This record gives sequence, structure tokens and C-alpha cells, in this order.
Amino acid sequence: MSAVMQPVLETRGLVRRFGGLVATNDVTLAVMPGARHALIGPNGAGKTTLINLLTGVLEPTQGRILLKGEDVTGLAAHKRVGRGLVRTFQINQLFNQLTPLQSLALAVSQQRRQGARWWQPLGRDAAVAQRVEALLHEYRLADVMHQRTALLPYGKRRLLEIALAIAGEPRVLLLDEPAAGVPEGERQEIFDSLARLPADVAVLLIEHDMDLVFNFATHVTVLVSGAVYAEGGVDEIAHDPRVKAVYLGEGVAHG
Repeated sequence: MSAVMQPVLETRGLVRRFGGLVATNDVTLAVMPGARHALIGPNGAGKTTLINLLTGVLEPTQGRILLKGEDVTGLAAHKRVGRGLVRTFQINQLFNQLTPLQSLALAVSQQRRQGARWWQPLGRDAAVAQRVEALLHEYRLADVMHQRTALLPYGKRRLLEIALAIAGEPRVLLLDEPAAGVPEGERQEIFDSLARLPADVAVLLIEHDMDLVFNFATHVTVLVSGAVYAEGGVDEIAHDPRVKAVYLGEGVAHG
């Protein structure tokens, strides 16, 4: 296999047990460079456990995790971030007392190893100011850039979280239900922002909203009872009768 086709994120036989409960059961998964890859499954399928394993929040009982071909199974969570694996959360993890402008200035400054100077006026560093301005406009935050994050509409908070993740210049971005809790009238901004994510960033999307999954993803992995149940292109998964059966009554299967 040529280097360009090597997975950027990979699991091999990943298992996580909690006592007698097998939460993740022999999961082998490959996320390719620039992928738009969705991870779906019914409640209790093991999606959150898998993401926590990928990011280093949990340690696997057995199996391996590779990031850009390097075994990171034993690597601390913050070191995985430093190597380009960044996640957003199902529940916002934001600085409520800062504005989007301040939050992004902090994130960009840290990414550029200027963390100790983040509090200086933004204009003091032209490169940081330019990057922050671009992120504010790209993720539709310019109109609320001076508002405290705690006062932002929930959809804007979601957009800020995605912008902060991109400020970290990830190679792999794990999006944990980015549309969760967002009112219907604000969801289109989320959809539009996901469509504009950098093409060279591989995205693993965990999501219950199948409209978002089928419009965003090109490849889908289905987890059931902690194991890979089905995998393939989005059209293949959308029309798989086994997947429809898993979601029967949840209004998920399309076609």
C-alpha cells in the first residue's frame, strides 16, 4: 500500500471491558486522510467508549491504536492532541467568561507556542490576528465575537467549539454529535460549517442525526453492542436491510 493510502487513524482489535461488560468488542477501524467518516449505532452501542479510547481518556483492555502509522495506545490524551488528534464534545467544553474572540486568540496563540502572551491585545501579533479573524468569519462568529460565551445561543456555542478545534490544526477531528441540542433554526449553520471543514483534515463524525450523517459522510461504520456491525459507503449503509433493522422504530434508516 502506498504511503498516501495509509490510514491516518486506525484501531486493531480494540477491546474495552468494564468488569463483565464488554463495551468495545474487537473493533478494527481505519480512517483515511481527508475522510468524511461517520460512526453510528443505537444507544449503548459503544460509540462514546470508542471515542474515549481513541482520545486516551480510557485505556483499552487489549488492542492497538495507531495515529499516522505510530502506535499511540499508551500515549496520554494531551500528547495525542499535540500529534493532531482533536475532539469536540457532546456537551460544550468552553470558557464561558471569555468571548469567541478571546477564546480563539488563546487557542491560536497556544498552537503557535505563544500561550504566555495570549492576553496581549490581539493586534500585537498580526499572524495571530489574521488567523483569528479568518476563523471568526469561516464559522459565522464575527457577529458575536465580543459577547461572553455563556450568553451565546447554543448553535453559536457549537460553532465556537468547532472553530476552536480547527484552531488546533488537527490531522484528525473527532466530532461528537455537533448538532446535539441545537434548535432547528440554528442547525443549518452547523451543517454549512461542517461542509467547509478543511479538505485535508480527516473527520470522524459521531452523530444520531441521519440527515447530517448522510449529507456529510462518504463512509459509515455501524457499531452494535460494541462491535462493528456494518461498514461501507454511505449509499450502501443507507440501503442495508440489516442496518435498517437495527434502527427500526428510531426513524433513522433512509431509502
